[in-house]
Amino acid sequence: MTVVETPPPLPVRDRTAQHVRAPGALSPMLIRLAEERATGVLVREHGTLHLAEGRVVHAESLLAPGLDVLLTARGTLDPAVWPWTDDIPAAAHRLLAAGLLPRGALELCRLGALYDAGYFALAPSSTPGRFRYGTTAAGPLPTVPVAALERETLRRRELLHRIWPDPSADGTPLIRADPVAPPPVTPRQRAVLDRVDGVRTAPQIARELGRPAFHTLVDVRRLAAAGLLAPRNTAPVPPPLPPVTDPDIALLKRLRDALEAL
Repeated sequence: MTVVETPPPLPVRDRTAQHVRAPGALSPMLIRLAEERATGVLVREHGTLHLAEGRVVHAESLLAPGLDVLLTARGTLDPAVWPWTDDIPAAAHRLLAAGLLPRGALELCRLGALYDAGYFALAPSSTPGRFRYGTTAAGPLPTVPVAALERETLRRRELLHRIWPDPSADGTPLIRADPVAPPPVTPRQRAVLDRVDGVRTAPQIARELGRPAFHTLVDVRRLAAAGLLAPRNTAPVPPPLPPVTDPDIALLKRLRDALEAL
């Protein structure tokens, strides 16, 4: 009697673990820094993340209005009393110490600004990130886990894709379209559409309105899906072709003219 040994089962990929690790695809370096509980500044192509013991304290990007703009542009805080400093945790401490804003309101606005800038900081980049170890004060407000920031960034990407899958309007100058039967727009979308002039980009419109940049991207994608705006074609216009001087072609033209005269 021949005994046949049963081979061991093939390894099966743990899809649960893969799902848990999925946020790390945005920035493996950031995940490693979180695991190390590192403190310092991660500089990426489109933004910067400040870490304290592996958690995000502050995020900034040229594409997203800062906390100062979000608080002062629409009258939440008098610009004269904003502590003009790049140290956002220190600014938050001064605002709370002076009683200028309730803690809950400041925390909510600060989290919105952090997630807004973090969305752009974690955008795909063509250059590697750089991390500078150093000291980063956590400040008086709660810090954000790296996993939470990456999870929210992925959620926002998926939302924009569902609204309108073409991202070309996110960062290029916008122009207004003229559909035959334009659909109605909300007052919020109207404020964005009124500032579309072929020069401004969505982040510039957000800064002018004092709104989070991601919220403006949502309005821009919806307006693009409705056919009310489009990205301006910024490709250079090709130079005109030089005049034809080939003698053979000139001869053919003369023959054509002679035949037409018969």
